[in-house]
Amino acid sequence: MPGERLPLGFVFRSRAKEEKAPVADKAPADSKQTRDPQAPKGRPTPKRSEAQSQRRSVANTSLSRKDAAKRQREERRAQLERQRQALAGGDERFLPARDKGPVRKFARDTIDSRFNVAEFFLPMAVVILVLSMVRVGSLQTIALLLWLVVIVLIVLDSLVTGFRLKKRLAERFPDQNRRGAVAYALMRSLQMRRLRLPKPQVKRGERP
Repeated sequence: MPGERLPLGFVFRSRAKEEKAPVADKAPADSKQTRDPQAPKGRPTPKRSEAQSQRRSVANTSLSRKDAAKRQREERRAQLERQRQALAGGDERFLPARDKGPVRKFARDTIDSRFNVAEFFLPMAVVILVLSMVRVGSLQTIALLLWLVVIVLIVLDSLVTGFRLKKRLAERFPDQNRRGAVAYALMRSLQMRRLRLPKPQVKRGERP
């Protein structure tokens, strides 16, 4: 009837029901699409076939990485084996970078073709050390003098060898990079002949 007042409870209850109704209607629709924990945040859940294909691609990628790492290790091992054989046989194709080139080969052959005082340093050092350990004053004095003589001979021989090698390299390879070749040769002269790598390819007295 007009003018009749409605209870306050009825007004508030009906309005609350009307506001909650759309939310209740939307809830079942949203509950059907469960979010995959692996799906990116804010994106729809991928289909099962898409998720499986993604997992397969990840597995294939990890497998290919393992194969690539294994292949690299095998190639590295094969390269080291080729270098070892080249150091023993003198094959220029597989030598390490520090030993490659005609300049370095000429420097090696020059050292290997002659006697070097420095290559006898190790056995002479053992003899001098034994003499210095003997409790005899005269022998210890001789050992000290031998140390001085050996050092002076090594320095003089290295200076002469370096000067001659530098001159011959300039004559033989005027247009090539000769940097570090003399130092490379002098370091080789400090090693005993049978311990040198790459192995000597010339005999003593043979002109390179």
